[in-house]
Amino acid sequence: MNVKQEVSVRKIRKDAEDNYRGGYFCCEALMASIRDNFELDIPKEVIGMASGMAVGAGRSGCMCGALNGGILALGLFFGRTEQNGPNDPKVIKCMELTKELHNWFRENNGKKSVCCRVLTKEFDMGKGEHKEQCISYTGLCAGKVAEIIIRELGLKNLDLKEESQS
Repeated sequence: MNVKQEVSVRKIRKDAEDNYRGGYFCCEALMASIRDNFELDIPKEVIGMASGMAVGAGRSGCMCGALNGGILALGLFFGRTEQNGPNDPKVIKCMELTKELHNWFRENNGKKSVCCRVLTKEFDMGKGEHKEQCISYTGLCAGKVAEIIIRELGLKNLDLKEESQS
């Protein structure tokens, strides 16, 4: 899989938020932003693959859809495609990165949870503040996923380049 060597984490985050505003759900918005910004040579069906994981996995309210999208994106980059057993270093690494994202999201979303029902319990589903919070979580998660990908693949974050020039 070809991967763009320089990306902007800020742009990935903004694009994920804009994708949500434009009609995708959280999980789809994140996947579209990652796919497009890293210029991955993969079909748009990966966005469709994420559709059922949105809104806490098909509106079940379980794990936050933005986090689900982040996990799918990490699997896209670091997951395995061969049956090499539970001790396969590739799957072990992917699960470590997934745990990192999960724990980071829980600690940084302001509510110390990854459960969609807990994160959205005070809102009317899909309206006003609920939607704005979900847009924010989608951007938050997309940014962290991008940071992990950049770190693990040794890519360049264009935002850091801009900051050093100021």
